[in-house]
Amino acid sequence: MESREVIHSTVDVPGYHMTPDEFRQHGHELVEWIAQYYERVDQLPVLSQVALGDVRGQLPPSPPATGESFAAMMADVEKIILPGVTHWQSPNFFAFFPANNSGPSVLGELLAAGLGVQGMLWATSPACTELETHVLDWVAQMLDLPPTFYSTGSGGGVIQESASSAALCALLAARERATGLASNARGCDGRLVAYASTQAHSSIEKAVKIAGLGSENLRLIDVDEHYAMRPDLLTRRIEADRAAGLIPCFVAATVGTTSSNALDPLPAIGALCRRENVWLHVDAAMAGTAAICPEFRYIQEGLELADSYCFNPHKWMFTNFDCDCFYVAERKALIDALSILPEYLRNQATESGAVIDYRDWQVSLGRRFRSLKLWFVIRHYGVEGLRHHIRRHVQLAQDFARWVEASSDFEVAAPSPLNLVCFRHQAGDAFNQVLLERLNASGALYLSHTKLDNKFTLRMSIGQTHTEAHHVAQAWQHIQETAAQLVV
Repeated sequence: MESREVIHSTVDVPGYHMTPDEFRQHGHELVEWIAQYYERVDQLPVLSQVALGDVRGQLPPSPPATGESFAAMMADVEKIILPGVTHWQSPNFFAFFPANNSGPSVLGELLAAGLGVQGMLWATSPACTELETHVLDWVAQMLDLPPTFYSTGSGGGVIQESASSAALCALLAARERATGLASNARGCDGRLVAYASTQAHSSIEKAVKIAGLGSENLRLIDVDEHYAMRPDLLTRRIEADRAAGLIPCFVAATVGTTSSNALDPLPAIGALCRRENVWLHVDAAMAGTAAICPEFRYIQEGLELADSYCFNPHKWMFTNFDCDCFYVAERKALIDALSILPEYLRNQATESGAVIDYRDWQVSLGRRFRSLKLWFVIRHYGVEGLRHHIRRHVQLAQDFARWVEASSDFEVAAPSPLNLVCFRHQAGDAFNQVLLERLNASGALYLSHTKLDNKFTLRMSIGQTHTEAHHVAQAWQHIQETAAQLVV
Protein backbone atom coordinates (compact mmCIF):
# COMPACT_ATOMS: atom_id res chain seq x y z
CA MET A 1 0.00 0.00 0.00
CA GLU A 2 1.29 3.38 -0.95
CA SER A 3 2.02 5.57 2.08
CA ARG A 4 0.91 9.12 2.03
CA GLU A 5 2.68 11.96 3.78
CA VAL A 6 0.44 14.02 6.08
CA ILE A 7 1.09 17.69 5.66
CA HIS A 8 0.23 19.92 8.64
CA SER A 9 -0.42 23.57 7.91
CA THR A 10 2.02 25.99 9.49
CA VAL A 11 -0.02 29.04 8.52
CA ASP A 12 -1.21 31.05 11.52
CA VAL A 13 -4.98 31.40 11.68
CA PRO A 14 -6.44 34.50 13.29
CA GLY A 15 -8.10 33.68 16.62
CA TYR A 16 -10.54 35.21 19.02
CA HIS A 17 -8.16 36.09 21.84
CA MET A 18 -7.92 39.54 23.35
CA THR A 19 -4.71 41.02 22.02
CA PRO A 20 -2.06 42.46 24.35
CA ASP A 21 -2.99 45.96 23.19
CA GLU A 22 -6.69 45.32 23.83
CA PHE A 23 -5.89 43.84 27.24
CA ARG A 24 -3.76 46.85 28.07
CA GLN A 25 -6.55 49.25 27.10
CA HIS A 26 -9.35 47.40 28.88
CA GLY A 27 -7.18 46.73 31.89
CA HIS A 28 -6.66 50.46 32.35
CA GLU A 29 -10.40 50.98 31.92
CA LEU A 30 -11.21 48.38 34.54
CA VAL A 31 -8.73 49.73 37.08
CA GLU A 32 -10.24 53.17 36.57
CA TRP A 33 -13.74 51.71 37.08
CA ILE A 34 -12.66 50.07 40.36
CA ALA A 35 -11.02 53.29 41.56
CA GLN A 36 -14.20 55.23 40.81
CA TYR A 37 -16.26 52.50 42.53
CA TYR A 38 -14.29 53.03 45.75
CA GLU A 39 -14.88 56.78 45.44
CA ARG A 40 -18.66 56.36 45.21
CA VAL A 41 -19.34 53.18 47.19
CA ASP A 42 -20.37 55.07 50.32
CA GLN A 43 -23.18 56.66 48.30
CA LEU A 44 -24.64 53.30 47.21
CA PRO A 45 -27.23 51.34 49.23
CA VAL A 46 -25.12 49.01 51.36
CA LEU A 47 -27.55 46.08 51.24
CA SER A 48 -28.66 45.22 47.73
CA GLN A 49 -32.19 46.41 47.04
CA VAL A 50 -33.05 43.96 44.23
CA ALA A 51 -35.79 41.35 44.53
CA LEU A 52 -35.35 37.64 43.97
CA GLY A 53 -34.85 36.94 40.26
CA ASP A 54 -34.17 40.56 39.26
CA VAL A 55 -30.60 39.83 38.16
CA ARG A 56 -31.32 36.64 36.25
CA GLY A 57 -34.35 38.23 34.67
CA GLN A 58 -32.12 40.74 32.89
CA LEU A 59 -29.70 38.12 31.52
CA PRO A 60 -30.25 36.58 28.08
CA PRO A 61 -31.47 32.96 28.15
CA SER A 62 -28.63 31.74 25.93
CA PRO A 63 -24.94 32.61 25.66
CA PRO A 64 -23.82 34.87 22.79
CA ALA A 65 -22.90 33.11 19.56
CA THR A 66 -20.30 35.73 18.75
CA GLY A 67 -18.06 37.76 20.99
CA GLU A 68 -19.16 41.03 22.50
CA SER A 69 -17.27 44.20 23.24
CA PHE A 70 -15.70 44.98 26.59
CA ALA A 71 -17.78 48.16 26.66
CA ALA A 72 -20.97 46.08 26.42
CA MET A 73 -19.79 43.88 29.29
CA MET A 74 -19.07 46.86 31.52
CA ALA A 75 -22.39 48.47 30.63
CA ASP A 76 -24.14 45.38 31.96
CA VAL A 77 -21.97 45.45 35.08
CA GLU A 78 -23.35 48.91 35.79
CA LYS A 79 -26.92 48.10 34.80
CA ILE A 80 -27.38 44.53 36.09
CA ILE A 81 -24.58 43.51 38.43
CA LEU A 82 -23.95 46.59 40.55
CA PRO A 83 -27.56 46.94 41.76
CA GLY A 84 -27.43 43.28 42.82
CA VAL A 85 -24.28 43.68 44.89
CA THR A 86 -24.24 44.06 48.66
CA HIS A 87 -21.33 46.43 49.11
CA TRP A 88 -18.94 44.78 51.55
CA GLN A 89 -16.42 47.54 50.79
CA SER A 90 -18.77 50.30 51.87
CA PRO A 91 -17.59 52.23 54.94
CA ASN A 92 -21.20 51.83 56.13
CA PHE A 93 -20.96 48.03 56.17
CA PHE A 94 -21.18 46.96 59.83
CA ALA A 95 -22.64 43.46 59.44
CA PHE A 96 -21.17 40.02 60.18
CA PHE A 97 -17.40 40.47 60.35
CA PRO A 98 -15.64 42.67 57.78
CA ALA A 99 -14.32 41.29 54.52
CA ASN A 100 -12.15 44.28 53.84
CA ASN A 101 -9.90 44.94 50.91
CA SER A 102 -7.28 47.43 49.75
CA GLY A 103 -5.54 48.70 46.63
CA PRO A 104 -2.36 46.63 47.11
CA SER A 105 -4.43 43.51 47.68
CA VAL A 106 -6.41 44.03 44.46
CA LEU A 107 -3.18 44.56 42.55
CA GLY A 108 -1.65 41.44 44.07
CA GLU A 109 -4.74 39.46 43.07
CA LEU A 110 -4.51 40.87 39.55
CA LEU A 111 -0.88 39.80 39.34
CA ALA A 112 -1.73 36.31 40.59
CA ALA A 113 -4.46 36.03 37.96
CA GLY A 114 -2.09 37.27 35.26
CA LEU A 115 0.60 34.75 36.14
CA GLY A 116 -2.01 31.98 36.30
CA VAL A 117 0.12 29.76 38.53
CA GLN A 118 -1.16 26.40 39.77
CA GLY A 119 0.96 25.92 42.88
CA MET A 120 0.06 22.39 43.93
CA LEU A 121 3.73 21.33 44.08
CA TRP A 122 6.97 23.15 44.73
CA ALA A 123 8.02 21.98 41.26
CA THR A 124 4.99 23.56 39.56
CA SER A 125 6.17 27.00 40.69
CA PRO A 126 8.90 27.31 43.33
CA ALA A 127 8.16 31.02 43.90
CA CYS A 128 4.53 30.26 44.74
CA THR A 129 5.56 27.86 47.50
CA GLU A 130 8.57 29.66 48.88
CA LEU A 131 6.92 33.09 49.02
CA GLU A 132 3.97 31.59 50.88
CA THR A 133 6.23 29.85 53.41
CA HIS A 134 8.20 33.03 53.99
CA VAL A 135 5.20 35.37 54.20
CA LEU A 136 3.50 33.04 56.69
CA ASP A 137 6.63 33.24 58.83
CA TRP A 138 6.47 37.04 58.51
CA VAL A 139 2.88 36.95 59.74
CA ALA A 140 3.82 34.68 62.64
CA GLN A 141 6.47 37.23 63.59
CA MET A 142 4.01 40.12 63.26
CA LEU A 143 1.56 38.40 65.62
CA ASP A 144 4.30 37.07 67.93
CA LEU A 145 3.01 33.52 67.52
CA PRO A 146 4.68 30.67 69.41
CA PRO A 147 7.92 29.38 67.81
CA THR A 148 6.27 26.02 67.06
CA PHE A 149 4.27 27.64 64.27
CA TYR A 150 7.31 28.78 62.26
CA SER A 151 8.46 26.82 59.20
CA THR A 152 12.01 26.77 60.59
CA GLY A 153 10.87 24.22 63.18
CA SER A 154 8.59 21.21 62.94
CA GLY A 155 5.49 23.25 62.16
CA GLY A 156 4.63 25.99 59.70
CA GLY A 157 1.89 27.91 57.98
CA VAL A 158 -0.18 27.62 54.83
CA ILE A 159 -2.87 29.78 53.23
CA GLN A 160 -6.30 28.11 53.18
CA GLU A 161 -9.47 29.39 51.57
CA SER A 162 -11.18 30.08 54.89
CA ALA A 163 -11.26 29.26 58.59
CA SER A 164 -13.77 26.54 57.69
CA SER A 165 -11.17 24.80 55.53
CA ALA A 166 -8.59 25.22 58.29
CA ALA A 167 -10.91 23.64 60.86
CA LEU A 168 -11.56 20.67 58.59
CA CYS A 169 -7.86 20.10 57.96
CA ALA A 170 -7.10 20.37 61.67
CA LEU A 171 -9.85 17.88 62.49
CA LEU A 172 -8.59 15.42 59.87
CA ALA A 173 -5.09 15.63 61.32
CA ALA A 174 -6.52 15.15 64.83
CA ARG A 175 -8.57 12.18 63.69
CA GLU A 176 -5.57 10.43 62.17
CA ARG A 177 -3.32 11.19 65.13
CA ALA A 178 -5.90 9.70 67.50
CA THR A 179 -6.25 6.52 65.44
CA GLY A 180 -2.69 6.06 64.17
CA LEU A 181 -3.86 6.77 60.59
CA ALA A 182 -6.39 3.93 60.84
CA SER A 183 -9.36 6.19 60.06
CA ASN A 184 -7.89 7.02 56.66
CA ALA A 185 -7.54 3.30 55.96
CA ARG A 186 -10.75 1.87 57.38
CA GLY A 187 -12.97 4.84 58.18
CA CYS A 188 -14.22 6.10 61.53
CA ASP A 189 -15.62 3.58 64.00
CA GLY A 190 -18.02 5.99 65.71
CA ARG A 191 -15.98 6.43 68.90
CA LEU A 192 -14.13 9.64 68.04
CA VAL A 193 -15.48 12.73 69.81
CA ALA A 194 -14.94 16.46 69.19
CA TYR A 195 -15.68 19.43 71.44
CA ALA A 196 -16.48 23.11 70.97
CA SER A 197 -18.42 25.76 72.85
CA THR A 198 -22.05 26.58 72.18
CA GLN A 199 -20.74 29.83 70.69
CA ALA A 200 -18.29 28.19 68.26
CA HIS A 201 -18.65 28.83 64.55
CA SER A 202 -20.92 26.50 62.59
CA SER A 203 -17.92 25.41 60.50
CA ILE A 204 -16.90 23.10 63.36
CA GLU A 205 -20.10 21.11 63.10
CA LYS A 206 -19.75 21.01 59.33
CA ALA A 207 -16.15 19.74 59.65
CA VAL A 208 -17.29 17.03 62.07
CA LYS A 209 -19.86 15.86 59.51
CA ILE A 210 -17.44 15.92 56.57
CA ALA A 211 -14.69 14.16 58.53
CA GLY A 212 -17.04 11.30 59.33
CA LEU A 213 -17.24 11.72 63.11
CA GLY A 214 -20.95 12.49 62.91
CA SER A 215 -22.73 15.44 64.47
CA GLU A 216 -23.86 13.28 67.40
CA ASN A 217 -20.20 13.03 68.39
CA LEU A 218 -19.78 16.79 68.64
CA ARG A 219 -20.10 17.99 72.22
CA LEU A 220 -21.15 21.61 72.62
CA ILE A 221 -19.85 22.95 75.91
CA ASP A 222 -21.75 25.66 77.77
CA VAL A 223 -20.24 29.11 78.25
CA ASP A 224 -19.83 31.54 81.13
CA GLU A 225 -21.41 34.97 81.60
CA HIS A 226 -18.99 36.38 79.00
CA TYR A 227 -19.95 33.69 76.46
CA ALA A 228 -16.55 31.95 76.73
CA MET A 229 -16.16 28.18 77.00
CA ARG A 230 -16.12 26.77 80.55
CA PRO A 231 -13.03 24.54 80.99
CA ASP A 232 -14.57 22.80 84.00
CA LEU A 233 -17.49 21.57 81.91
CA LEU A 234 -15.14 20.54 79.11
CA THR A 235 -13.12 18.50 81.63
CA ARG A 236 -16.20 16.71 82.91
CA ARG A 237 -17.43 15.90 79.41
CA ILE A 238 -14.08 14.48 78.29
CA GLU A 239 -13.89 12.35 81.44
CA ALA A 240 -17.43 11.07 80.89
CA ASP A 241 -16.73 10.20 77.27
CA ARG A 242 -13.56 8.32 78.15
CA ALA A 243 -15.45 6.40 80.81
CA ALA A 244 -18.00 5.45 78.15
CA GLY A 245 -15.26 4.00 75.92
CA LEU A 246 -15.16 6.92 73.50
CA ILE A 247 -12.03 8.63 72.15
CA PRO A 248 -11.81 12.41 72.64
CA CYS A 249 -9.66 13.65 69.76
CA PHE A 250 -10.34 17.33 69.02
CA VAL A 251 -11.19 20.56 70.83
CA ALA A 252 -11.99 23.79 68.96
CA ALA A 253 -11.43 26.95 70.99
CA THR A 254 -12.35 30.39 69.70
CA VAL A 255 -10.58 33.72 70.04
CA GLY A 256 -13.33 36.14 69.07
CA THR A 257 -16.59 34.25 68.57
CA THR A 258 -18.85 35.29 65.71
CA SER A 259 -21.79 36.19 67.91
CA SER A 260 -20.07 38.32 70.53
CA ASN A 261 -16.26 38.31 70.06
CA ALA A 262 -15.92 36.17 73.22
CA LEU A 263 -12.48 34.87 74.10
CA ASP A 264 -12.22 31.25 75.19
CA PRO A 265 -9.67 30.73 78.04
CA LEU A 266 -6.82 29.15 76.10
CA PRO A 267 -4.42 28.49 79.02
CA ALA A 268 -6.92 26.30 80.87
CA ILE A 269 -8.26 24.61 77.74
CA GLY A 270 -4.75 24.05 76.40
CA ALA A 271 -3.48 22.54 79.66
CA LEU A 272 -6.44 20.14 79.65
CA CYS A 273 -5.82 19.11 76.03
CA ARG A 274 -2.16 18.44 76.79
CA ARG A 275 -3.08 16.23 79.76
CA GLU A 276 -5.65 14.34 77.73
CA ASN A 277 -3.58 14.18 74.52
CA VAL A 278 -6.39 15.86 72.58
CA TRP A 279 -5.73 18.08 69.56
CA LEU A 280 -6.42 21.75 70.28
CA HIS A 281 -7.38 23.94 67.34
CA VAL A 282 -7.75 27.69 67.92
CA ASP A 283 -9.96 29.70 65.58
CA ALA A 284 -9.22 33.44 65.66
CA ALA A 285 -10.77 34.14 62.27
CA MET A 286 -11.48 37.85 62.77
CA ALA A 287 -9.89 38.77 66.09
CA GLY A 288 -6.48 37.29 65.31
CA THR A 289 -5.45 40.33 63.28
CA ALA A 290 -5.61 42.44 66.45
CA ALA A 291 -2.50 40.67 67.78
CA ILE A 292 -0.40 42.68 65.34
CA CYS A 293 -0.74 45.34 68.05
CA PRO A 294 1.23 44.35 71.18
CA GLU A 295 -1.47 45.69 73.50
CA PHE A 296 -4.00 43.19 72.11
CA ARG A 297 -1.80 40.09 72.28
CA TYR A 298 -3.41 39.05 75.53
CA ILE A 299 -6.13 37.46 73.37
CA GLN A 300 -3.73 34.66 72.38
CA GLU A 301 -2.27 33.85 75.79
CA GLY A 302 -1.99 30.06 76.00
CA LEU A 303 -1.63 29.65 72.24
CA GLU A 304 1.68 27.83 72.78
CA LEU A 305 -0.44 24.87 73.96
CA ALA A 306 -2.34 24.64 70.65
CA ASP A 307 -1.74 22.10 67.88
CA SER A 308 -3.16 24.39 65.21
CA TYR A 309 -4.27 27.98 64.80
CA CYS A 310 -5.91 30.09 62.13
CA PHE A 311 -7.03 33.63 61.41
CA ASN A 312 -8.32 35.43 58.33
CA PRO A 313 -6.40 38.35 56.81
CA HIS A 314 -9.41 38.52 54.47
CA LYS A 315 -11.51 39.77 57.38
CA TRP A 316 -9.56 42.55 59.04
CA MET A 317 -6.13 42.78 57.41
CA PHE A 318 -7.05 44.53 54.15
CA THR A 319 -6.51 41.39 52.05
CA ASN A 320 -9.36 40.36 49.81
CA PHE A 321 -11.12 37.02 50.14
CA ASP A 322 -9.89 34.28 50.14
CA CYS A 323 -6.93 34.22 52.53
CA ASP A 324 -6.83 32.25 55.78
CA CYS A 325 -3.49 31.78 57.58
CA PHE A 326 -3.45 28.27 59.05
CA TYR A 327 -0.61 27.12 61.29
CA VAL A 328 0.29 23.73 62.72
CA ALA A 329 2.80 22.92 65.42
CA GLU A 330 3.66 19.54 63.86
CA ARG A 331 3.32 19.59 60.08
CA LYS A 332 3.95 15.84 59.86
CA ALA A 333 0.58 15.15 61.48
CA LEU A 334 -1.19 17.25 58.84
CA ILE A 335 0.78 15.83 55.92
CA ASP A 336 0.28 12.24 57.07
CA ALA A 337 -3.48 12.82 57.15
CA LEU A 338 -3.77 14.45 53.73
CA SER A 339 -0.92 13.22 51.52
CA ILE A 340 -1.54 11.07 48.45
CA LEU A 341 1.12 10.72 45.74
CA PRO A 342 -0.08 9.28 42.43
CA GLU A 343 2.47 8.57 39.74
CA TYR A 344 1.57 11.63 37.67
CA LEU A 345 2.59 13.93 40.53
CA ARG A 346 5.95 12.30 41.23
CA ASN A 347 8.97 14.49 40.60
CA GLN A 348 12.56 14.76 41.70
CA ALA A 349 12.01 17.68 44.09
CA THR A 350 9.20 15.91 45.94
CA GLU A 351 11.16 12.66 46.11
CA SER A 352 14.08 14.52 47.70
CA GLY A 353 11.96 15.36 50.75
CA ALA A 354 13.59 18.79 50.89
CA VAL A 355 10.66 20.85 49.60
CA ILE A 356 7.18 21.74 50.81
CA ASP A 357 4.32 20.57 48.60
CA TYR A 358 1.33 22.51 49.86
CA ARG A 359 -1.09 20.10 48.18
CA ASP A 360 -0.43 17.94 51.27
CA TRP A 361 -1.58 20.73 53.59
CA GLN A 362 -5.13 21.12 52.22
CA VAL A 363 -8.11 19.14 50.97
CA SER A 364 -7.94 20.13 47.31
CA LEU A 365 -5.01 19.45 45.00
CA GLY A 366 -4.84 22.76 43.11
CA ARG A 367 -4.02 26.08 44.68
CA ARG A 368 -3.72 29.72 43.65
CA PHE A 369 -0.86 32.13 44.23
CA ARG A 370 -2.62 33.72 47.23
CA SER A 371 0.54 34.83 49.01
CA LEU A 372 1.14 37.56 46.41
CA LYS A 373 -1.72 39.73 47.65
CA LEU A 374 -0.79 39.21 51.29
CA TRP A 375 2.83 40.07 50.46
CA PHE A 376 1.70 43.23 48.67
CA VAL A 377 -0.47 44.29 51.61
CA ILE A 378 2.28 43.80 54.20
CA ARG A 379 4.84 45.60 52.06
CA HIS A 380 2.50 48.52 51.29
CA TYR A 381 1.26 49.19 54.84
CA GLY A 382 4.18 47.92 56.86
CA VAL A 383 3.55 46.65 60.37
CA GLU A 384 3.05 50.17 61.73
CA GLY A 385 0.50 51.03 59.06
CA LEU A 386 -1.54 47.93 59.87
CA ARG A 387 -1.37 48.71 63.58
CA HIS A 388 -2.62 52.25 62.94
CA HIS A 389 -5.80 51.06 61.22
CA ILE A 390 -6.50 48.22 63.65
CA ARG A 391 -6.20 50.58 66.60
CA ARG A 392 -8.43 53.06 64.83
CA HIS A 393 -11.18 50.50 64.30
CA VAL A 394 -11.01 49.34 67.92
CA GLN A 395 -11.24 52.94 69.10
CA LEU A 396 -14.28 53.58 66.91
CA ALA A 397 -15.99 50.49 68.35
CA GLN A 398 -15.21 51.59 71.90
CA ASP A 399 -16.67 55.02 71.13
CA PHE A 400 -19.83 53.39 69.82
CA ALA A 401 -20.10 51.18 72.91
CA ARG A 402 -19.89 54.25 75.15
CA TRP A 403 -22.67 55.95 73.19
CA VAL A 404 -24.89 52.89 73.66
CA GLU A 405 -24.09 52.67 77.37
CA ALA A 406 -25.02 56.33 77.79
CA SER A 407 -28.39 55.83 76.09
CA SER A 408 -31.55 55.29 78.11
CA ASP A 409 -33.12 53.26 75.28
CA PHE A 410 -30.31 50.87 74.33
CA GLU A 411 -28.00 48.55 76.23
CA VAL A 412 -24.70 46.80 75.52
CA ALA A 413 -25.37 43.05 75.46
CA ALA A 414 -21.83 41.65 75.81
CA PRO A 415 -18.28 42.73 76.54
CA SER A 416 -16.63 44.57 73.64
CA PRO A 417 -12.91 43.80 73.83
CA LEU A 418 -12.12 44.74 70.22
CA ASN A 419 -14.14 45.99 67.27
CA LEU A 420 -17.54 44.33 67.71
CA VAL A 421 -20.33 45.84 69.80
CA CYS A 422 -23.41 43.75 70.61
CA PHE A 423 -26.37 45.89 71.64
CA ARG A 424 -30.14 45.99 71.67
CA HIS A 425 -33.06 48.28 72.30
CA GLN A 426 -34.76 47.70 75.62
CA ALA A 427 -38.18 47.37 73.95
CA GLY A 428 -37.64 43.65 73.36
CA ASP A 429 -37.02 41.07 70.63
CA ALA A 430 -39.84 41.97 68.24
CA PHE A 431 -38.88 45.64 68.34
CA ASN A 432 -35.21 44.90 67.70
CA GLN A 433 -36.03 42.65 64.76
CA VAL A 434 -38.19 45.32 63.12
CA LEU A 435 -35.52 47.92 63.87
CA LEU A 436 -32.89 45.81 62.12
CA GLU A 437 -35.12 45.32 59.08
CA ARG A 438 -35.85 49.06 58.82
CA LEU A 439 -32.18 49.99 59.17
CA ASN A 440 -31.00 47.57 56.51
CA ALA A 441 -33.84 48.42 54.11
CA SER A 442 -32.81 52.07 54.27
CA GLY A 443 -29.55 51.34 52.46
CA ALA A 444 -27.75 53.78 54.75
CA LEU A 445 -26.00 51.03 56.70
CA TYR A 446 -25.97 47.27 57.12
CA LEU A 447 -26.09 45.48 60.48
CA SER A 448 -26.53 41.80 61.31
CA HIS A 449 -27.83 40.07 64.43
CA THR A 450 -27.35 37.16 66.78
CA LYS A 451 -29.04 35.77 69.87
CA LEU A 452 -27.37 36.08 73.26
CA ASP A 453 -29.13 34.51 76.24
CA ASN A 454 -31.87 33.83 73.70
CA LYS A 455 -32.43 37.57 73.19
CA PHE A 456 -32.43 39.16 69.72
CA THR A 457 -29.24 41.24 69.60
CA LEU A 458 -27.83 43.67 67.02
CA ARG A 459 -24.17 43.53 66.04
CA MET A 460 -22.08 46.58 65.10
CA SER A 461 -18.88 45.26 63.51
CA ILE A 462 -16.34 47.96 62.65
CA GLY A 463 -13.47 46.98 60.39
CA GLN A 464 -14.15 48.04 56.85
CA THR A 465 -11.08 49.58 55.23
CA HIS A 466 -12.43 53.10 54.78
CA THR A 467 -14.76 53.39 57.78
CA GLU A 468 -14.08 56.64 59.66
CA ALA A 469 -15.48 58.35 62.74
CA HIS A 470 -18.19 60.20 60.81
CA HIS A 471 -19.53 56.95 59.35
CA VAL A 472 -19.91 55.45 62.82
CA ALA A 473 -21.48 58.65 64.17
CA GLN A 474 -23.95 58.77 61.27
CA ALA A 475 -24.83 55.12 61.85
CA TRP A 476 -25.58 55.72 65.54
CA GLN A 477 -27.70 58.75 64.69
CA HIS A 478 -29.64 56.74 62.12
CA ILE A 479 -30.17 53.90 64.60
CA GLN A 480 -31.52 56.28 67.22
CA GLU A 481 -33.80 58.14 64.80
CA THR A 482 -35.21 54.94 63.33
CA ALA A 483 -35.87 53.54 66.80
CA ALA A 484 -37.62 56.75 67.83
CA GLN A 485 -39.88 56.53 64.77
CA LEU A 486 -40.82 52.97 65.68
CA VAL A 487 -41.65 53.95 69.24
CA VAL A 488 -43.98 56.69 67.99
